[in-house]
Amino acid sequence: MGMIDGLVNGDSLPVLEAAMKFAARRQTLIQHNIANISTPEYQTMDVSPKKFAKALGEAVDRRRSDTGADRGELKFEGNTEIKVLDNGDFEFKPSKGSGNILFHDRNDRDLERSMQALAENVAAFRVATEFFRGRIELLNAAIRERP
Repeated sequence: MGMIDGLVNGDSLPVLEAAMKFAARRQTLIQHNIANISTPEYQTMDVSPKKFAKALGEAVDRRRSDTGADRGELKFEGNTEIKVLDNGDFEFKPSKGSGNILFHDRNDRDLERSMQALAENVAAFRVATEFFRGRIELLNAAIRERP
């Protein structure tokens, strides 16, 4: 493993990258649900952030047991809702929402729940982005040998 690979795959950067990719892909799904809020027979779709967090935690644990540290490639394995592509992106297999009221037009809309999911997803993306930016700034400072 070269120096650049060590910097890119070390510490929390791969974990933060995965979190940002997940939130970005989920954002599209949530927006699709909101856009179809009045479409007859539309059933909301989503993926579970808890299942993603569990799979990500398992990938971190695997990396720790393989390398004995927080370094090395993060081998993220998908689950029933998330498939990991060769390029590291995620492909979602969302499940239909449950617990929403089925309206007369057979749409199971719940605007409040959709807006809550949107806000939580945006917050998760912002947190991951800020941590990622901080790690990159730290690497830049180390490369430039400045505090």
